[in-house]
This record gives sequence, C-alpha cells and structure tokens, in this order.
Amino acid sequence: MLRSRGLRVAARKPVQSFEPGADDTDAALLAAASSESANDVCPAHRCYPIPLAPPMAADVLGRKAILMDELLEEIRWPPDVDVGLVETVGGARSPLAHDGDSIDLLRRLEVDEILLVADAVLGSLNSIRLTLECIGALPTTIVLNRYDQTIELHRLNRRWLEKKCSASVLVDWREFA
Repeated sequence: MLRSRGLRVAARKPVQSFEPGADDTDAALLAAASSESANDVCPAHRCYPIPLAPPMAADVLGRKAILMDELLEEIRWPPDVDVGLVETVGGARSPLAHDGDSIDLLRRLEVDEILLVADAVLGSLNSIRLTLECIGALPTTIVLNRYDQTIELHRLNRRWLEKKCSASVLVDWREFA
C-alpha cells in the first residue's frame, strides 16, 4: 500500500523461525511486499527451520547463540528508503535473541512508531493492553487484523480500545499512514 503511494519501502525481519520446507516465511512475504530479496529482509543465517522462538530454535538446531548486538548490526537500510519496517517475532516479550526480546530490539532501534497488529477476538484486549504497557510512551497504532464488522465481539473490542487506549485503532490497512 505504501509503495502504491510512491514511497520507497524496505522491510527487515532480523531473525525468523518457521516450519521446515515453508515457502511463505515472513521474510518471503515481506520481500514480496517491499520488492526486496528475502535475504535482504532476513539474512539466511538468521533463518531457523523449526517453529520455536528463535533462541530456542538456535539451541535445538545446534547453532550459535543469537545476540542482540549482532542482530542490530545486521539491520541495514537502502540509502533511498522512505519507510523502514521491522517485524519482530511473537509478542512484545517473545525472545528474539538469547539476550533480549522484541521490545528490547525496538527500543534499541529507536523506532519512530510501532504498528501493533492484533486480532479482534476474545482475549485480545488483554494481550493488547499488556503489549501497550511494555511499549510505554512510544507512539503506537493498533491494527485489528481480520476485523469483521458483523461480529459483535469485534465491534465491542474496537470501541473499548478507542475509548480506553491512547493509541490509534484501525481496522483496515488502507487507513494506515
């Protein structure tokens, strides 16, 4: 969507784990959306073909420990990028490295804004509120993914978030930016 507006977009997934043989990895999807190669999005040595938190996957696969400093050093942006997107793993406190989680990475990157993608289903309010607490003062936009206006729970969750949270709440990706 951002590219269709004429913006140059780059995406980074510092580390990923996935089912063995999967073609639709996060890096592959982000690469398709940003017109980059999957290896630009996520370096090949940071891909773990086992569906576990990356540091756990590294341990099970017998690979070296994932260190936050190394992940940060490996994030490189093209010189002409307008929007850089970094996708983490799991939730805010999901281990991303042996010495840090998703929030640690985002804080160290000094991101401008967080895009929090969450479902609108039962239990989402708890996970969204806990994540917002972890995020702290960073500007945040919540996108209720797979939002269905015909489902009362989705409508009620959206209304509650709009009243109780300082973050913007979107239900359609086209509303973003």
